[in-house]
Amino acid sequence: MFQKKSPAALAVALCAALAASTLAHADDSTQPTEKCFGVALKGKNDCKAGPGTTCAGTSRVDYQSNAWKAVPKGTCENTKSATSPSGFGQLQEYKART
Repeated sequence: MFQKKSPAALAVALCAALAASTLAHADDSTQPTEKCFGVALKGKNDCKAGPGTTCAGTSRVDYQSNAWKAVPKGTCENTKSATSPSGFGQLQEYKART
């Protein structure tokens, strides 16, 4: 036997289905990434943050030149960096400009 659903219940169900679909696409781990140095904010790096630090989340300053963040492949050198000689992320560690 079918139960009649209210318009509000149908709207909630539709929103839940759309949200699940969006989350599935947002977590696309098959997209290739690259290490981008000098773009992570303080404590937000993915790994490697220089001497005296361990790994992820250990960068001590914004745009630390030896801390990297994984970014979609091909976007690193277009991502702004306040410490990079070019003003953009680098594919390797670099000496920060002062």
